[in-house]
Amino acid sequence: MPQRQTSMREAILDAAEELFSKNGFRAVSMREIAQASGANLGSISYHFGSKDGLLRAIYERHSGPMNRRRSELLTEAQRIRDPDDRLEAIVRAFILPSLSQSEGSVGGGARFARLRAVVMAERHEEAQKIIAETFNPINLAFIDALQACLPQLPRADIVWRTHFLLGAVSYTLINPWRVTRLSGGEADGENTEEALTQIVRAAVAAFRAPAGSDAAP
Repeated sequence: MPQRQTSMREAILDAAEELFSKNGFRAVSMREIAQASGANLGSISYHFGSKDGLLRAIYERHSGPMNRRRSELLTEAQRIRDPDDRLEAIVRAFILPSLSQSEGSVGGGARFARLRAVVMAERHEEAQKIIAETFNPINLAFIDALQACLPQLPRADIVWRTHFLLGAVSYTLINPWRVTRLSGGEADGENTEEALTQIVRAAVAAFRAPAGSDAAP
């Protein structure tokens, strides 16, 4: 692809991602994306076909590198013999590729986290399909790995706890300032390393908790 076409394609993706993350997928028109990117409507149709195609391309841009890195880290974690150390490494592998504030990072940063949150809230049918196709395989691989570490837990409990873990990561990316504000400045919500340490510690403790039916009333 010639450089000019590559640059225009990236400009369209950047503009669409910014607009979707701020205003929602449904509310943004193709004309607004064209205006924000400096492209014409024909160029957007040429590169992506439709608004759904544009959303799929945004997910592929970030989730491809993110999921490859997750898979690499998961493979490394599964080589660890001690089950406690392996559990911590698996949780860390799940979080690390997405926990970054940088928009150019492997996980796409806070902007992509906001976009994912907005799209999930809108429950757009095609968007739900894109999300499932993008993340289901790697999520299932992590659930399998966690279940191997925690054979005493029902699979449903592990699914619930990974669900909560994803929520913690997303909210940390979207609103890190809450931590700084509520701690009176003692904690820096934008400190990625500290956020990683805290989430891993909390998540590992949650995964080690008894099964839901065994918990004390």
